[in-house]
Amino acid sequence: MDLNTITQVARPKARNELPPWRDGDAFLGGGTWLFSEPQNRLTRLIDISALGWEPVRATANGLEIAATCTIAQLDGLAAPVEWIAAPLIGQCCRAFLASFKVWNTATVGGNLCMSLPAGPMISLSAALDGVCMIWAVNGSERKVRVADFVKGPLSNDLKPGELLRRIDIPAAALIRRTAFRQISLAKVGRSAVLLIGTLDPPTGEFVLTVTASTPRPMKFSFSKLPTEDELRGRIEREIPAYHDDIHGAPEWRRHMTLHFARDILRELAGAR
Repeated sequence: MDLNTITQVARPKARNELPPWRDGDAFLGGGTWLFSEPQNRLTRLIDISALGWEPVRATANGLEIAATCTIAQLDGLAAPVEWIAAPLIGQCCRAFLASFKVWNTATVGGNLCMSLPAGPMISLSAALDGVCMIWAVNGSERKVRVADFVKGPLSNDLKPGELLRRIDIPAAALIRRTAFRQISLAKVGRSAVLLIGTLDPPTGEFVLTVTASTPRPMKFSFSKLPTEDELRGRIEREIPAYHDDIHGAPEWRRHMTLHFARDILRELAGAR
């Protein structure tokens, strides 16, 4: 879609070339949402694709994912063999309601910044203890956990002019056992419920991350595997409300969340 209110496009090649933020600005990464509907309040796009960030990098400390990394680039990662949680990457990439064209254009950072309940990059990075590194407008940097970054549908922790630079996933999270469950009302529809469980072999810590069925990510941590009743009790007490839209009614999302939580617990209990 043409954005006929845009009068200027800035293409910085370094951080010090980013123009001062003003009303009517928007950062342009992949643009799959930006160009999907009218953006009548916008007058300038700041194209960050020329900043030259390495899309994705595996290090001894874990995984660094640039905000401009495309879904196809992330899916193509050759992960170290000891990262037994790496299959989650492909599972979450395939939870997108997206064509191959979108896969090669849409970015990980864009998915987080849209902050929709069904965002599978939110699911992935929240479940693996991801941390957002954010460029502040005063030239400093700050960090916030992905689980805290997303506040609700279309709402996140970014302040005007701030830019999500990358998502860091610690190596410790990538050596956990994992279990993945996802469902949509349609065969290739948007996720209505997406749960990820992790089990840390050395410590026995179990964490369940609930996304898509809730307005924002919800994490349930236990120092050891809980009983089914303990897990269900935490979910029932701590999820105040379920998301409600055309992709699933709240009561159905609640039912599937509890069902998948039990499935995940049983799977990981059997994997010890």
